Amino acid sequence: MKTENVIHLHRIDLSRNMARFYRLSSTRSLFGDFCLVREWGRIGRPGRIRIDLYAHPDAVNAARLALERAKRRRGYRDAPGME
Repeated sequence: MKTENVIHLHRIDLSRNMARFYRLSSTRSLFGDFCLVREWGRIGRPGRIRIDLYAHPDAVNAARLALERAKRRRGYRDAPGME
């Protein structure tokens, strides 16, 4: 199973003691579905994971793009070394 299009974002605000990450990736499941894998949490700690299944790769790409835009509007930026 190959992971494609990994997006790794950070949101750091030291004045608010905020150090968050958000990672998006798309991949195929063992059953042929297309998965959007989301992982988020505090930098340096284990994060939470959510996997959403889609029947078509275009649906996964649209969902990934919508989530990426929403996170960037909330202040998330590309993680250092991940650009």
